[in-house]
Amino acid sequence: MRAVGSGATLSPLIHLIDDDEAVRSGLTLLISTVGLRVQGWADPQAFMAGFDRQTVGAIVLDVRMPGISGLTVLETLVAQGVDQPVIMLTGHGTVEMCRRAFKAGAAEFLEKPVDDEALLEALQNAVRQHVKSRERSQADRHAQERYAQLSTREREVLGLIVAGLTNKEIGRALEVSPRTVETHRANLFAKLEADSLAQLIRHYASLVEIEP
Repeated sequence: MRAVGSGATLSPLIHLIDDDEAVRSGLTLLISTVGLRVQGWADPQAFMAGFDRQTVGAIVLDVRMPGISGLTVLETLVAQGVDQPVIMLTGHGTVEMCRRAFKAGAAEFLEKPVDDEALLEALQNAVRQHVKSRERSQADRHAQERYAQLSTREREVLGLIVAGLTNKEIGRALEVSPRTVETHRANLFAKLEADSLAQLIRHYASLVEIEP
């Protein structure tokens, strides 16, 4: 499994935040057995200040730590728009704690001592989820960049295509000839790098304002 974007040559990175050095050491060894890189953090505040938000991977976060709780860290990360999936660990779990963690956006909630297979499965699922999420975000950015290249008239034509109008209907709506519509249509298909109507609608329908 490879990361996307600027770190494409590196394997996904797992950030492990736990103030217990023995736990960090043991989990780092375990996680590395499936080919994932691990960066350990003893101080959650140092982690929040220093970790690279562009990395692809996941976060393993202990709930109970001195100074600031893991749940507070989770809520802060979500509020800051951090998109790495977070797996919460606790040695003293309660139903309320679990509920709060999932409500705050945790991907998984596991109790210590952690079952090795359960943690590795949760991590691999989280990494796959994050890779797909980053790929979708990258595709969305590329779509927006291509859409920005369209002229005002081409955007109007695109909106009417998405609304289901034929070339003749678009021509009447815009008071231009069908041949002119065909020209605009060909230009916008080229600029948007769309090979079919289905592809055009799938990638760009959400970007246009469809006329009633």
